[in-house]
Amino acid sequence: MDDFYREIILEHYKHPDHRGQIPGASISHEEDNPLCGDRIRVDMLVKDGVVEDVKFSGQGCAISLASADMLLEEIKGKTLDEVRHLDKQAILDLIGIPLTPARLKCALLSLKVVKVGAYGIAEWQEDEDAE
Repeated sequence: MDDFYREIILEHYKHPDHRGQIPGASISHEEDNPLCGDRIRVDMLVKDGVVEDVKFSGQGCAISLASADMLLEEIKGKTLDEVRHLDKQAILDLIGIPLTPARLKCALLSLKVVKVGAYGIAEWQEDEDAE
């Protein structure tokens, strides 16, 4: 079974469906993992609180980039509230194989980027409404 998940990870790494950028994105956020040098940027196009399109760019290891692609596949079409409630277990379920602590940080980088972005836009909208 682990071989099956390894093949899926390699496929997402070599042929990501969500790699790229979105000009005029509603949300753009970037983070890095200074321990290994992975850097992920996520652009989201959000309309009426729903993620209509999402892309990532950056560089990193196979786990980092594959988990980004798998996560973005998962969040496309979800509301920002649903995105905010994703947790570490969601990523582990997508990856499907046990990870060492160092690899776990690689896998979770895209989740951090997505969640910071999702919370950031909500705070910005609330600030705009208050004016």
